[in-house]
Amino acid sequence: MPPSPTDSVIIAGPTAVGKSDLAVAVAERCGGEIVGADAFQIYRDLDLLTAKPSPELRARIPHHLVGEIPLTQSFDVSQYLALARESIAAIRARQKIPIVVGGTGMYLRALMRGLADLPGADATIRAELETRPLADLQRQFAELDPDGVKHIDLENPRRVIRALEVCLLTGRPFSSFREQWSAETSALGGVVLTLDRELLHARIERRTAAMFDAGVLDEVASCDELGPTAGQVLGLREIQAHLRGEISRAQCIAAIAQATRQYAKRQMTWFRREPALEMIDISSVAAEELADRLATQATAMIKTP
Repeated sequence: MPPSPTDSVIIAGPTAVGKSDLAVAVAERCGGEIVGADAFQIYRDLDLLTAKPSPELRARIPHHLVGEIPLTQSFDVSQYLALARESIAAIRARQKIPIVVGGTGMYLRALMRGLADLPGADATIRAELETRPLADLQRQFAELDPDGVKHIDLENPRRVIRALEVCLLTGRPFSSFREQWSAETSALGGVVLTLDRELLHARIERRTAAMFDAGVLDEVASCDELGPTAGQVLGLREIQAHLRGEISRAQCIAAIAQATRQYAKRQMTWFRREPALEMIDISSVAAEELADRLATQATAMIKTP
């Protein structure tokens, strides 16, 4: 029996907004443990590139589903949901509060609403789709599911391929499966941390530069093999191009910062469509005050076993 959705709370937000630091502060105040909800931080290695919580933060509070999956392993939302539910149940059994932290919308939606009864992957169809240009896939998906283009990240090849695969396997629009999400589980609450766009962009610029100063080029160069999911890590393509001598270091940094800004914009588009999550502008409240408030809310939301 999966844990009730009110057995955990969410701290979400776009990349670089400051989720990790705040989540640890909240967990320390309310006796919590952290469950990651990031499609790339779940992988081992590439700690700098995926902006994992620092070793210092992870030493202060237990983190689950962060750095656990081999880079060679494919991983999807159904696997995440199973592991997240398992982690949440174990944390509650220890009389602790599970705090789900991340910015991957599909993972958060699965926790809040469950999953529709979708068909499994088809190796033949998937292999054919993976050989085609993204623009071609986008066009076909728009033809098969005009409504669906409003609900998925069209710049994410994995998302487009999976949505198109479902259309081809079922003969139904991918968006029609949205109706199968459980309305009962949408009671799960939490917050989305937001920040003025210019301030967030400045944070992204600083973090990207710091990543290079910390040795992200060596980190990527040392990875011998990446699976298809890990191969989509933000910034990986640009760094590999730099390592091949195709672009300069400065061009690489600029390209990653731009891609990260675009990703943050897509994340916020998703969060604005999710009424179960309260938007909080972190520039309008002191960090300590916000941590106190969220810890109090988390304690109140969690049911005593």
